[in-house]
Amino acid sequence: MSGTLQPPSPSNSRWRQLVSTFNYNKLSWVGLGLFFLLALLALCAPLIAPYHPIDQSIMDRMQPPSMDHWFGTDQFGRDLFTRALYGARVSLFVGTVSVLLGMLIGGSLGVIAGYFGKLTDLIIMRIMDVMLSFPTLIMGIIIVALLGPSLPNVIIAITATLIPKFARVARAPTITIRERAYIEACHAMGYSELRIIVFHIIPNVLAEILVMASLWTANAIMIEAGFSFLGLGVRPPTPTWGGMIREGFEFIFQSPWMSLFPGLCIFLAVMALNLAGDGFRDAVDPRLSRLRDL
Repeated sequence: MSGTLQPPSPSNSRWRQLVSTFNYNKLSWVGLGLFFLLALLALCAPLIAPYHPIDQSIMDRMQPPSMDHWFGTDQFGRDLFTRALYGARVSLFVGTVSVLLGMLIGGSLGVIAGYFGKLTDLIIMRIMDVMLSFPTLIMGIIIVALLGPSLPNVIIAITATLIPKFARVARAPTITIRERAYIEACHAMGYSELRIIVFHIIPNVLAEILVMASLWTANAIMIEAGFSFLGLGVRPPTPTWGGMIREGFEFIFQSPWMSLFPGLCIFLAVMALNLAGDGFRDAVDPRLSRLRDL
């Protein structure tokens, strides 16, 4: 019977509390809903797009927004609404995948450093400090310039800039949790280090990591747009929001809609993620929990 005993862990009640607190901020649901709407439009782009994203029609070049072309057309007569839908697939995919990879790699390194401490912590965190010493955009530009502009290389570059940030976010709560009584109970019952980390450390630091993931996904989308604007992102004619802004920049006074609408798409995506991230951040803030208990 002793082998079936489980030390108490507050992870389940912690998640219930997070969901309850998230409900207090209604704007967070607006942001979450808006982001899922953008993601749904991106996934369904082949079904709802009125034109092909790279089809050209010189007779329709640089047309203003109309019933036929909701966002107008570009200098090649391509429908901008269609290209914005397909551009969302690239931007949201890059932002989501790079953050997931950064969270997986960086979060794992942070948990390992915080749990084992001593030399392991010293080595891992000094490497993270070196990576953090480079400005995010500059480090990404260096990596993309070395590897070449392509979708996988953009993901690698953004992931590399996020790894040290997630490592720091995961390390701090891990150091606190490893001293808790239920972790000592795990050691006393002979649990392996891997079991303690997977079932008792990670569930209790995951909330803080997910909060930063929602906020940094917005940053990843903006970084990808910056790469595309500089010509270091996905190669044309594949549509991306940043690439569409760059193509319309030289016609900004003649046809402002060419840059306006993709810029608006970036704004909506970033705003949605920030609103949702604010809700998650409020949910994990212990000071708000104490205020509700008064």
